[in-house]
Amino acid sequence: MQINQKKYFTLNFGPQHPAAHGVLRLIAELEGETLKKVEPHIGLLHRGTEKLIEYKTYNQSLPYFDRLDYVSMMSQEHTYSLAIENLLKQEISNKSSYLRIIFLEITRILNHILAITTHALDVGSMSPFLWFFEYRERLMEFYERVSGARMHSNYIRPGGVYLDIPKNFISDIIVFCSDFKIDLIRFNEFLTNSRIWKERLTGVGSIEKKIAFEYGFSGVMLRSTGLWWDLRKVLNYEKYNNLNFNIPIGLNGDCFDRYLIRLEEMFISLDIILESLNWLILNEMESIKPNNSKCYYPPRSIMKSIMEYLIIHFKLFSEGIIVENEDIYISTEAPKGEFGVYLVSDNSNKPYRCKIRSPGFFHLQGLNYMTKNYMLADLVTVIGTQDIVFGEIDR
Repeated sequence: MQINQKKYFTLNFGPQHPAAHGVLRLIAELEGETLKKVEPHIGLLHRGTEKLIEYKTYNQSLPYFDRLDYVSMMSQEHTYSLAIENLLKQEISNKSSYLRIIFLEITRILNHILAITTHALDVGSMSPFLWFFEYRERLMEFYERVSGARMHSNYIRPGGVYLDIPKNFISDIIVFCSDFKIDLIRFNEFLTNSRIWKERLTGVGSIEKKIAFEYGFSGVMLRSTGLWWDLRKVLNYEKYNNLNFNIPIGLNGDCFDRYLIRLEEMFISLDIILESLNWLILNEMESIKPNNSKCYYPPRSIMKSIMEYLIIHFKLFSEGIIVENEDIYISTEAPKGEFGVYLVSDNSNKPYRCKIRSPGFFHLQGLNYMTKNYMLADLVTVIGTQDIVFGEIDR
């Protein structure tokens, strides 16, 4: 045997690893400690969500979306609700729209806290995880106060939202935003200036704008390449066009850029929440229910009798919504990127076809390109910065 002969071998990485936030198996081909090929094996979590939805009414299908990306629950149910509202040509009240924005940005912060702190944990820094999960618990309390559930809230629904906000809710969120912004500044100083953290992320997992386009990247993964692209600005859904906020972009398309963008987006989300709260304070008496809603039952005050009210209520929740023959694709800027729902209706109360576009699926297919010729230790860094959750990938 020659002394300088190269040794190639295959490593089975998985099927479980904390950096993947789900069930992922990687077949890694190595030359020493250098990665030459990484092949993802997915589908171990497959539940057939899209097919299940075709056998449920439009209302009954909503809880499935909470369980796709189970870190960004409300953003998933929001996209599905928008799709149904567009099929029905249903407008929602201004108050419901601002409430949606508040909880969508709370969801973005929830996602980014988990993404950054668990990424740091996987790389070797334990303090951010222990420090910032306290704020994640406080945010989940806001979920619970409007829906009764800390995670699978089922709060954003076709036609608006489930319930109006409870007493002292606005003041409590303002206190949270103040506390969180102070600690977010400290967190930035603590982790961003860490020499070890910079060395583990800078120049690792770099991707160019052209390649990111070809792989179908979106969200933070795409903006890290220097492209200004955010569906909140591009599509102007809900009342985002009435709000003033910036879109952070990167320069190098590496792991460190993606970390900085997620950190900056949390600051921006706090500003969006506070601006939306100002609108709620000025329009406190407005109702969350729209006029002539096809998704909500009418107000009890205009019913001729209690029995008529109960019949309409029963039919809405048992028979559901009838949607005419039409198809639609709706996408939104979820915390992980472009989350889309394609619905085909056939003049019944159930979707004829449902297809879900999950951003993590497209990001994972670029893993081989992003890790080629990097060290094995960098594989966890790249998986962590992709921020993938297998509930939405395997579906």
